[in-house]
Amino acid sequence: MRKWICGLLAATMSVSMVGCASVPQVAAGSAADEEEYLGENMDNYDLYPVSVEGFIGDTMPFYEDGTYHIFYLADQRNGKQGYHPWAMIDTSDFCSYEDSGVVINYGDSVEDQDIALGTGSVIRDADGLYHAFYTGHNDTYEPKEAVMHATSKDLKEWTKIPEDTFTAGDNYSKNDFRDPYVRYMESEKCYWMLVTTRFENSGVIAKYTSTDLSHWTDAGVFFENDMGTDSNMECPTLLPYQGKWYLSFSDQWPNRVVHYRVADAPDGTFVKPERDSFDCDGFYAGRLETDGEKLYVVGWNGTKKNHQDSEVYDWGGNMVTHLLQQQKDGTLAPVMNPEIEELLSKELVLSPLKMTESVSEEDGSYTFSGNEYEMVGFKRLMGSYRLETTIKDYDPQGIFGFAFNTNDENVGNINIVLNPATNRIEFYNTGNMMEKSAQSYIDYDFSGKDELHISMVISGGVVVMYVNDEVAFTTRMYLSQGMEWGIFGINSKVTFDGVKLYK
Repeated sequence: MRKWICGLLAATMSVSMVGCASVPQVAAGSAADEEEYLGENMDNYDLYPVSVEGFIGDTMPFYEDGTYHIFYLADQRNGKQGYHPWAMIDTSDFCSYEDSGVVINYGDSVEDQDIALGTGSVIRDADGLYHAFYTGHNDTYEPKEAVMHATSKDLKEWTKIPEDTFTAGDNYSKNDFRDPYVRYMESEKCYWMLVTTRFENSGVIAKYTSTDLSHWTDAGVFFENDMGTDSNMECPTLLPYQGKWYLSFSDQWPNRVVHYRVADAPDGTFVKPERDSFDCDGFYAGRLETDGEKLYVVGWNGTKKNHQDSEVYDWGGNMVTHLLQQQKDGTLAPVMNPEIEELLSKELVLSPLKMTESVSEEDGSYTFSGNEYEMVGFKRLMGSYRLETTIKDYDPQGIFGFAFNTNDENVGNINIVLNPATNRIEFYNTGNMMEKSAQSYIDYDFSGKDELHISMVISGGVVVMYVNDEVAFTTRMYLSQGMEWGIFGINSKVTFDGVKLYK
């Protein structure tokens, strides 16, 4: 291992500098002349928004009349006794947003069941009245969690109905009873409510029914954990889309990713697809919503402890949304939102700032020789960008990817790694990739894939990569902003074909 690392460092010394003398060292976030960065300006689109209240936690999308009203747990981080009020942010395209701030606040005193609010859902009844069902959480209570109810005429002013509050029966966990999701089932002329809870020491999704949205009857376990763990299945959603029914949930442990299941009918058997998740653990608590034509999964990318790239993920952060594309067999694949592609459509002149001597370049394509560590470095990024490239002719035992915040040895301090040898896509929040474990990863079968089309969005400290319109890979990288970046290979022959950047 030591010999390999020494070889890597030696190889970096042969990286040739292209016009480097004219580029001063500028710390992230400090003032700099515009030409020091790629692009003509530093405008930053609100592609992955935070909250006017602080940060965004669990999301609860509700579509109506051309607008996605995204209710969310507001992560205020203000040290108050109450926490996680519901706030609302609206969008029609998941590119621009209008945030209304808090719409349902937590309770006024420690005696209130909802001194902390948890996830839920919103529905409109036949008379046009809106109903919010949410989790009331109080750590001093037994049980700690209850399902609560509020109503509104305009989605912004809500009236709580405490008499409708109910807790788990004796068959379910009283302290894990949350995240109610409600929809009207036309075939049964009643409402269904799905609730995250536990049954016989394992996570389940329970079903309740109602005809009036006030009184609920336990209809038993709707879905049992089928992942080989005892994990809770948080933030469930259930909806029809293009002839199929989809159930989604997030496993609370050990992987903390968003899963989904497919069925032909809501009371049928929900089948686990071969790839049953959309993203890595950089994307959590995703909820499904559709306008009938497009289907989205809306979740969040966590901040890091102390807002340092080298730290672990925290709870809450920026809202991230994937467009889901239905395949012929009914499975779903995350793809880039075409609205973002259209917004970030101005191609920039992209020329290397530095490049290893063994790399050959032709018309924006870079071919690596496979000689230890090789890289091509580019100017600093600041703002929102879209990166496109096709990776081909790669070594099936190789390692290659994208480096951000490159250090003096031209190695990224934060790296997205494609690793065909292990059939994984990985994220390292360290430059020592050979001795540290990946902070995030997903399994991805590279066999039989001659080309890997990469679409990547870099915005506001969040980096989202889509591979072959099959998987998404979301990561938190504070220093993807304001720092140099590049592409690299480690002992790997590989070509990054047609590397293009758009702003």
